Amino acid sequence: MLINTKKDKSKKLIIVGDGEFGEIAYEYFTYDSEYEVKAFAVEKKYRVKSELFGKPVIDFENMPVIYSKDIYEVFVAITYTKFNSVRTRLYEQCKRWGYHCASYISSHAFVWHNVKIGENTFIFEDNTIQYYAVIGNNTILWSGNHVGHRSVIGNNCWLTSHVVISGFSKVGNGCFLGVNSTVCDCIDIADEIVLGAGALAIKSLKEKGQVYIGSPAHLMGRSSYEQFGLEILK
Repeated sequence: MLINTKKDKSKKLIIVGDGEFGEIAYEYFTYDSEYEVKAFAVEKKYRVKSELFGKPVIDFENMPVIYSKDIYEVFVAITYTKFNSVRTRLYEQCKRWGYHCASYISSHAFVWHNVKIGENTFIFEDNTIQYYAVIGNNTILWSGNHVGHRSVIGNNCWLTSHVVISGFSKVGNGCFLGVNSTVCDCIDIADEIVLGAGALAIKSLKEKGQVYIGSPAHLMGRSSYEQFGLEILK
């Protein structure tokens, strides 16, 4: 049974999103953080609920009017929809409104004391994040990943589960790393790359916005944007 080791609910939180990730975020923030979730916010054209877990679900556009940035923090709980672009857009809007975006770090993750972690980042259980690693803003690490010493993961990324980032490596902004993918030591991954499930990067992947698959990882022949059904963004 999970024990809440942070019982002082001294901070108030609004979760943006009421889908599966929004529900998961509510559970984790409620039972394993100092935050009390007060409401959910969803863009008006997508909102179909008025309540979730006994909390109000409001129009995202009205959030600054109802919930002051001086009292409430925000977590944007959107998955990798449209290649992380929806989560990124809503996170950036929250920042323009002046909100501080909370991060969640599981009490069942191993995070060394000098690791740096950005805003609106969510680190699930069983992650290992080693000495002087850096995790950017708006980046999600699902359960069971390994981030080696002095490695850097950029902003707006999504790591699935059982991903290995070896020491002194760098993952660029806006990347998606599939289940059981591996990045060897001292490797650089360019921005907006998809590394497929089980792929093994033994050398730097330098072509931005591409899908790499296989062992060793090689170009799939389609862009990351095509993979997610998007027009080319860059």
